[in-house]
Amino acid sequence: MDANAIAYLASVWVLPVLLAVTLHEVAHGLVADRLGDDTARRAGRVTLNPIKHIDLVGTILLPGLLLALGAPFLFGFAKPVPVNFSRLRRPRRDGILVALAGPAANIVLACLGMLLLNLVRGPSDSLGLWLYDNAVNLILINVWLAAFNLLPVPPLDGGRVLLGLLPAPFAALVASRERQIALLLLALILLLPLLLSRLGINFNPIHWILGPVVRGFLTVIETLFLFVGAAA
Repeated sequence: MDANAIAYLASVWVLPVLLAVTLHEVAHGLVADRLGDDTARRAGRVTLNPIKHIDLVGTILLPGLLLALGAPFLFGFAKPVPVNFSRLRRPRRDGILVALAGPAANIVLACLGMLLLNLVRGPSDSLGLWLYDNAVNLILINVWLAAFNLLPVPPLDGGRVLLGLLPAPFAALVASRERQIALLLLALILLLPLLLSRLGINFNPIHWILGPVVRGFLTVIETLFLFVGAAA
């Protein structure tokens, strides 16, 4: 891949990735603030300024490296918004709502991406093509990020939902193993697929597990826009 191709690829991924991770974290902080915990707001994290949410490794270096290597997937993360769950008015219930706010924000962004896609469909110039590619990537990164974060595995948002639903003793046991679970998850979805791909072995458990969920999200979003278009 030459320098021009890499530059164009970066230009159509940077904005969608920044929007996805920024709005995801802002949603967590905003809902937590509304439910009684202002930790994120006091830390200056309830803001649309992406600089406040960028993690050097997770938001820039890791996705860039995966793009450069031609990896079969794109993975990244932002700095988690600080949430003091004990300050929420109803910690277990409100903790679930805070966790679900991030994926919900990503689905809303995917819908906005679909709106943009319909506005610039069939581009006839370079700007139109650039907007079209940004819209496609905005949809893809957000549906994949929403689906991935809904996995019932700590420290993902779905894991936070799981902790809120489990009886307290089991929730405490799972929470105490969060670091080990996170390392195992990274090895399974990142290191092992990359190593095996060097050997010509296709091992991509994230696509196998989340593919049906992503296709379901896309079907719902496309159906919604078809319905709205027909109604209009």
